[in-house]
Amino acid sequence: MFRTALRNVHAHKARLLMTVLAVMLGVAFVSGTLVFTNTISDAYQKSSAKGFDQVDVAIQPENPADEGDTVGKEQKLTHSLLDKAVKVPGADTAIGVVRGFTAIADKDGKLVGGGFQSQGGNYWGDKDPRYPLTNGHAPQGTHEVAIDSETAKRAGYKVGDTVRLSVDGPVLTPTITGIFTTDDGNVAAGGSLALFETATAQRLFHSVGTYDEIDVKAAPGTSQTALLGALDAVVPKDVASTTTGQQLADDQAEQISSAMSGMKTGLLVFAGIALFVGTFIIANTFTMLVAQRTKELALLRAVGASRRQVTRSVLIEAFFVGTVAALTGLAAGIGIGAGMRSLMNSLGATVPSGPLVISPGTIATALLVGILITMLAAWLPGRRAAKIPPVAAMSSVHAKATTKSLVVRNTIGALFSAAGIAVVLYATTMDGSDGQAPMGLGAVLLIIGVFVLTPLLSRPLIAAAAPLLRVFGVSGKLARQNSVRNPRRTAATASALMIGLTLITGMTVMAGSLQKSIDKMASSAIKADYVVSMANGYELSPDVEKKLAGVDGVTDTSSLRNAPSRIDQQTEYLTGVNGASIAKLTDLTITDGAFEVGGARVVVDKDTATAHGWKAGSDLQVSYEDGKKGKLTVGGVYEGNEMIHGIILDNATLAPHQSDASDFQVMVKTSSGRSDATKDRLEKALGDNPAIQVQDKKDISDGIAQMFTLMLNMLYGLLAMAVIVAVLGVINTLAMSVFERSQEIGMLRAIGLDRKGIKRMVRLESLVISLFGGVLGIGLGVFFGWAAGELLASKMTTYELVLPWGRMGVFLLLAATVGVLAALWPARRAARLNMLTAIKSE
Repeated sequence: MFRTALRNVHAHKARLLMTVLAVMLGVAFVSGTLVFTNTISDAYQKSSAKGFDQVDVAIQPENPADEGDTVGKEQKLTHSLLDKAVKVPGADTAIGVVRGFTAIADKDGKLVGGGFQSQGGNYWGDKDPRYPLTNGHAPQGTHEVAIDSETAKRAGYKVGDTVRLSVDGPVLTPTITGIFTTDDGNVAAGGSLALFETATAQRLFHSVGTYDEIDVKAAPGTSQTALLGALDAVVPKDVASTTTGQQLADDQAEQISSAMSGMKTGLLVFAGIALFVGTFIIANTFTMLVAQRTKELALLRAVGASRRQVTRSVLIEAFFVGTVAALTGLAAGIGIGAGMRSLMNSLGATVPSGPLVISPGTIATALLVGILITMLAAWLPGRRAAKIPPVAAMSSVHAKATTKSLVVRNTIGALFSAAGIAVVLYATTMDGSDGQAPMGLGAVLLIIGVFVLTPLLSRPLIAAAAPLLRVFGVSGKLARQNSVRNPRRTAATASALMIGLTLITGMTVMAGSLQKSIDKMASSAIKADYVVSMANGYELSPDVEKKLAGVDGVTDTSSLRNAPSRIDQQTEYLTGVNGASIAKLTDLTITDGAFEVGGARVVVDKDTATAHGWKAGSDLQVSYEDGKKGKLTVGGVYEGNEMIHGIILDNATLAPHQSDASDFQVMVKTSSGRSDATKDRLEKALGDNPAIQVQDKKDISDGIAQMFTLMLNMLYGLLAMAVIVAVLGVINTLAMSVFERSQEIGMLRAIGLDRKGIKRMVRLESLVISLFGGVLGIGLGVFFGWAAGELLASKMTTYELVLPWGRMGVFLLLAATVGVLAALWPARRAARLNMLTAIKSE
């Protein structure tokens, strides 16, 4: 039986090639994902570990947890604490660290680095061991700065150049006095780092005379643990905590690994989809191979082979096919991993250098996935073949499914589909995240149910195409009959395409609906002509609003700032605004009271008011972040949304309780409305700052649309693999169908159907099967898109379902294209069959 299995593998090389390709693509994606994420994670971890070479113990400010009526406020580390730290036994040196956001503009005025990766800090003394200078000298005074070598290279800066940068709003133009190298992970990832002298950094980052961290280096012969113990004796527990450099490195490595796990999971999901689709192809292939060898297997049974031996021979075939596919997939995956790293570098996402990491786990996973998937898919056809009585098998090449088996299949499919629809509909009645798990379960059940029911669905849906196929005469009629001749095979082929299009359509419906909802939210909630904010979400200096208020044509401005507070023994964030202008800049629906903000009067969003039992006229006892208490009165309750929500009060009331006031946004209304000239005036008033963005409603919507478009394009690219696997499945099915029907095709040729007619018949058959899968996929995708939208609607009041008819038409066209392309080779092969040889074949 072993030799028989090997002979069959050798005899059907061409037929099994498609199966190998299907499994190989899935395995390549899995192993490529593991190689890529392991390589990047290893490189970042090694790079971050180097960044702690100068840190044996770090002293960090304590952030007290919220207790009672007080709000936790971050402590600051003073210079006197640094002096104490450097004098403890076993300490060699101590460095005071100051950190903050710093945006650097290139010579064209554009932001260097990406958002949160744009960092600033302090250069310690004349020679900072953390940042070796490669050119120039340390920054001194308020008008000097040093920048990292990668930023200098990308932006084309050198020592002596003037650079435009921003810390929290105003543009600064210091001179570059030094260029340094660093192992900072942000810089390694493509960000930027600007260093000022310590006093300047403290002033710029609101830490005058204080530090964000104190890094202590141990004297030779002193361990990190011993130094930690000595520092614990002098560092006040309520002010700061101490951590070893090794622990910091380990924590950062864990954070990197955790961050990479999200990417790894996402990529592996799509690899799983490709493998799942590939499973249908493998099962289809082995079903047809076994069907074609029914007489051979019956003869083996007749001469003494047991059912187990027949099943085992099919599984041995699958094992060899899976092994070849897994090995080639692993090799391709290593190439994919290396290619993805190079692609990231070419796209500007700098990745630390390091070796390609091919772990034993990656190799084992690739082999296990490839072999296991193939053998599982081949098990059912092998078991089915072994159960056919030898006499029945020898008398009929094609053993048809019994009525009982079809009834059982359809019953199971109907139960799964009904259960899936019921669970999905139940999930739509739940709130937000609570409904995600049921929604996922329902989706899986429904997809399985539809897959099981596909043979039943194929007959009426393909029959609906009969009028169109009649146009093509005899070829069209034969194509329709061939499509429904073997419903199970048609179902397995169409299902591969169905799954890919279900996911693509569902995500497209979701993205379009979300975009429309966000457009409605922006237009309905904001009356302001412009919204000004930092490009990376950091906070703005209060000077920004003052500058904007002085611009010609500006009629109203209001900054928005957040501050923590304690109300009813809970932490609530207060949103400070310009009470005199906010009503002119927003358009919020009032459900109770009036929109009055000023003095002690505040307005509260409906959800917060309901949670606390507040209404117009309710008094709130508040404890501000500085520990002082006060009383606020609810003037009105409004309908909140994702853009504006919470407790809104006047900045004049909030500001006295803030030590470092900063805004996250400024709203601006102008007399002339939105125009390019007005926008230019506002940008010029802010010094054409690269870190600050001035956006109107369309800019906000376009920015969100760009994010959705980028995500969709990435997902389309990943799902393209599943579509490629589906194409292979259609080719495989048609090729085997042509082989199986060789005698029939020879007869058709003999009675007058020419080669063009044969080609047309096979192409139309492929087209019908592909469109059948496309219709099912688009239908399911719309249903899942609607259901997921209903889940979002509970949290997003402006949510509105949008059906992208144009894109759905493109997806259907894609399914048709898949059918046409997949039929090229099988149709050509069918047309070239020698009719006499074909008629004599069995």
